[in-house]
Amino acid sequence: MFVEKLEKAIQNEYADYHYYKDMYNLTDDQYWQDFIQHVFEDEKSHYEMFQQLYYMLTGTFVQNLERREPCMDLKACAKDAVRDELETAEMYKEMLLQIPIQQAYAPLFVAMHDETEHAIRFSMMYNAL
Repeated sequence: MFVEKLEKAIQNEYADYHYYKDMYNLTDDQYWQDFIQHVFEDEKSHYEMFQQLYYMLTGTFVQNLERREPCMDLKACAKDAVRDELETAEMYKEMLLQIPIQQAYAPLFVAMHDETEHAIRFSMMYNAL
């Protein structure tokens, strides 16, 4: 069960990284660009940490990952991102309670915290746009 959720997390982090890079290109406001860049850099880091953890558990990497539909409207995407980030934080909280090896704790804790922070950033963006 943990490995399946980890595989889903890898897919989500990969897709979110690309989605938020699309969001970045929808604004020329440096303030929002800084917010979005912070988020997509975190997503890339989560993806890499989770791939490494997946390899530790299975001896393989998750492949053939898919991207989401590109973001076309900044405000609508910020609204969706708030929901997605909060749902992801919940999933990571559940996974923390199921960790099969001690090495899984740190990446899950960091990602769970970051996802909550992302929801705050996107919530602020949504309310300001």
